[in-house]
Amino acid sequence: MNWIALETEEQLETIKEESNTKPVVIFKHSTRCSISSMAKNRLDRAIPNENISFYYLDLIRYRSVSNKIAEVFNVYHESPQILLISKGECVYDESHNGISMDDINDEAHKYLVN
Repeated sequence: MNWIALETEEQLETIKEESNTKPVVIFKHSTRCSISSMAKNRLDRAIPNENISFYYLDLIRYRSVSNKIAEVFNVYHESPQILLISKGECVYDESHNGISMDDINDEAHKYLVN
């Protein structure tokens, strides 16, 4: 998995712009949570769709970015959590044991530009 580090609030504008041309996933990871580590390991071992960008947020280290994500994309904060962004909007989110690459790929397929 080629994660793109999400470390600043300014990157959220980049993500919104990028999501106009392809789906973008944000993975909010708590480095202190075993469920979050398990979800990240499952994603790391899975085969991602090469037409999706995957951003990784260490929400312990970058708590303000995590809070801004909830505000910008109008989602309730959870950890771990994935958000699928398309056309600047969160079109799918999932948390905890519901996080799977198969589901991400299935949902993202709806938003891939042909």
